[in-house]
Amino acid sequence: MGFSRRDFVLLALCGSFAAGASAHGPARLKVELDVEVNAPADKVWARVGNFQDMSWHPAVASSTGSGGSAAEATRVLVLKGDGSPTIEEALKKHDAAGMSYAYKITKVDVAVLPVSNYASTLAVEATGAGKSRVMWKGAFYRGFPSNDPPPNLNDDAAIQAVTGVYRAGLDALKAEMEGAAR
Repeated sequence: MGFSRRDFVLLALCGSFAAGASAHGPARLKVELDVEVNAPADKVWARVGNFQDMSWHPAVASSTGSGGSAAEATRVLVLKGDGSPTIEEALKKHDAAGMSYAYKITKVDVAVLPVSNYASTLAVEATGAGKSRVMWKGAFYRGFPSNDPPPNLNDDAAIQAVTGVYRAGLDALKAEMEGAAR
């Protein structure tokens, strides 16, 4: 039994589709964390709802920016640590009535946060009398855009870094708000 020209073309196409399927680039990653806070949602939102003020996060030494909490506002977070690394961010949407805002990172060194194309939402909701839930979720790509990333820029490193940022912030916010509620 011999192969025709058509058979060779079909085999070549199947091979190229299979090779393409295994040689894709990085996948979009997601992290979503929340924390229950024994404090009213409006008080929690008053603490986190100002896009220009991230003093509630323990990793942030200071923040400066422009535009307040209007769409396209910007901020620069100066982080604690050697060399005072920075993260530049832009506000995409701010919904004071819905107690949420969405933002994106516009500039960050992957040595500081091993991600690229990062977008996030921070939201507060009332969950009962004097209680609330704060949700922080983000979607991003790892810091190394090509295949075979080094360990410090792979998917796991990106997920661990973002999870650490969210957990530290949410835990600090909970402690602050519950301490203030007493």
